Amino acid sequence: MGNLRLFTLRDRVSSYEVFFRILQSRLIGKGNDQVHRMTKPRSSADRNRRTSGSGRVFAIGDRWRAPGGYREFLNIAFPLILSTAIWSIQHFIDRVFLTWYSANALAAALPAGIAYFVFLSFFLGVTRYVNTFVAQYAGAGRPERIGPSIWQGIYIAIAGVFAALIPMYYASVIIDWIGHAHEIRGQEVTYFRVLCYGTGPFLISAVAACFFSGRGKTWAVLYVNLVGTAINIVLDYCLIFGALGFPRWGIAGAAWATNIAAVVTAIIFIALLGKKRYRKRFATLSGWRIEREIFPRLLRYGGHSGLNFMLDILSFSFFIFIVGRMGIRELAATNLAQNVNSLAFMPLIGVGIATSTLVGQRLGQNAPDEAEYCTHSGLHIGLVYMGVMATLYFVVPQLFILPFAARAEGSDFQQISLMAVNLLRIVAIYCLFDAVYMVYSAALRGAGDTRFSLYMSISLGWIMMVVPSYVALVYFDAGIYVLWVFLCAYVMVSGIVFYLRFRQGKWRSMRVIEGREE
Repeated sequence: MGNLRLFTLRDRVSSYEVFFRILQSRLIGKGNDQVHRMTKPRSSADRNRRTSGSGRVFAIGDRWRAPGGYREFLNIAFPLILSTAIWSIQHFIDRVFLTWYSANALAAALPAGIAYFVFLSFFLGVTRYVNTFVAQYAGAGRPERIGPSIWQGIYIAIAGVFAALIPMYYASVIIDWIGHAHEIRGQEVTYFRVLCYGTGPFLISAVAACFFSGRGKTWAVLYVNLVGTAINIVLDYCLIFGALGFPRWGIAGAAWATNIAAVVTAIIFIALLGKKRYRKRFATLSGWRIEREIFPRLLRYGGHSGLNFMLDILSFSFFIFIVGRMGIRELAATNLAQNVNSLAFMPLIGVGIATSTLVGQRLGQNAPDEAEYCTHSGLHIGLVYMGVMATLYFVVPQLFILPFAARAEGSDFQQISLMAVNLLRIVAIYCLFDAVYMVYSAALRGAGDTRFSLYMSISLGWIMMVVPSYVALVYFDAGIYVLWVFLCAYVMVSGIVFYLRFRQGKWRSMRVIEGREE
């Protein structure tokens, strides 16, 4: 012990780092060559990270300045975090307005919205995967392939418009099958059907946003979404309550406000893509043809991603439908808690997109070590953010319920709000695991490891959440909190599983783009 006092701070941290990395490598079965790579700087950038500043290994200051560190990550992630946060605030305000309108409107909005999103999620998953293609082409220094990638996504979006006609026509059948109370079925059908009209502009906006986010130019995405959100919020109030001379459409008005905002957003994005400098450098106009090197790859990798996204949403939808069979109060409380949780979850999507972008760019440069470094930078930021939100949910959950209670009346809402407070404390338990899942799954998508995510969606959501919830309710008459425990377990296990997959390292050799010689 006396000799340890002679060590400098740098020596101590370095020694501990070597010891724990060797121990970790032994536990997970890494060979000696991998241990050597883990304990030795891999590049000049890595050496700079380890010796700059005060000399503290992986100190905050070092990681802030390093390539792939906090500063570079936040330069890309911060506008996306703000953008998704703004979207979640818009969604939150939309539900507040519906709460003021009626408890039945609030109860109807979540299941109908999720039922629509189940359909949308496949096409949204495919179109958003264009981000990975753009990121890897940008990293590989091939800007002329970015415009054609965007066009392949637009063709998928157009297919989604025609596909939306099917659920729109069978809206009544779908909602009747869900089997919720008669008082809310009519509003569910209306909300579902109107949302279907907005499929085209929503998907086109998602594709066009990838042109900017995949290249790390995310401020443009923020500015466009700010405009769309402002329009949505104003129209929300006007069309729900009939303010400023607008018709009083209730829950239908909320859906139409969303659609109109999506149209405006799509128009702005299309106008930006048409700029001369983008047409010349990225072939945003001349790359309109279907590309045999890109389109099949987008269908393959994006298809896996879309199915994964759809199955995730579908399993969660079944969970909501099961809760809805318990009664309107339980469904409304779940709606309330999920909308509050979107304040934490949606910004985390921005962290995920930034992670996927940086991993894709680094792998386009054939730098998997740097891609791993970027991933861990994103993980640190995600854990800090979700840690703060988890603390607030657990300590002061009533704070998030106050906006809903401002104009809500009756004893029903008091019972609903009390139930929602307890559900938020359950959310607080799994918040950190949600961050782990979001970051590592995004990193795997950025590499092209989409098949694993698909397999996990088929198994985890149904085995750990849907089936146990159904059995507990139907055969054991379980309460709302038991069902939410299954949801909590599902998120926690998902975080662990995707961490282990990332640690295996198979993603390091994956790419979604073709080689230059192809």
